[in-house]
Amino acid sequence: MEALRSGSVADGTVFFALEQTKGKGQRSKPWYSNKGENLVLSTIRSTAALKIDNQFPISCITALACHDLISSYTDDDVRIKWPNDLYWRDRKAGGILIENMIKGNSWDNAIIGIGININQTIFPEMPNLPVSLKQITGTSFDPIALAKELCINLDRRLHLLNSGEFEQQLLEYNANLYKKNEAVQFKKANRKFEATINGVNEQGQLILTHGVQETIDFGDLEWIL
Repeated sequence: MEALRSGSVADGTVFFALEQTKGKGQRSKPWYSNKGENLVLSTIRSTAALKIDNQFPISCITALACHDLISSYTDDDVRIKWPNDLYWRDRKAGGILIENMIKGNSWDNAIIGIGININQTIFPEMPNLPVSLKQITGTSFDPIALAKELCINLDRRLHLLNSGEFEQQLLEYNANLYKKNEAVQFKKANRKFEATINGVNEQGQLILTHGVQETIDFGDLEWIL
């Protein structure tokens, strides 16, 4: 972020970390990563061609790029948990945190932070036990090589987005949505309820049915798992 503000980096620049001491995810939750074992990066991407009033498409295509990577080495059990976590079965394999650089009415860049568990096999005790690519496949990988592959996926997905091809990518996102058409326990404010996940709309809202259909913005809802 400092490099972007100083004007010393270009669109597409990638920062890869072999070690991360203060990793964070959504809602400022910590992200744990052993030194040299995982894919941990941030990349600067131009958003000048996108609409400032809908920032979900960049999140959608980033999640798909990560899904492309993980699923190319595993079975068909990789899913995107709304809004942009990566799950293998019921275990978290990766996460995304996007920080948008907005000045007034101008949205020029997004800093896309991605963490994917690659070779780590021992994790802190956490809900929804994390899982790595090595645990899934029994094979060790080169995190830097996978990071390069991920960036190729992201470039391809961004090119499609900037070419106006968001609808098809949203269909892919929904086709790989975690717990789609299943009943899930949620918490909204102090209310707990069960609802069926129908999908995610083009604004990035989660569509639920629990007697009536409801759309939920990110940040308004917590999963109870």
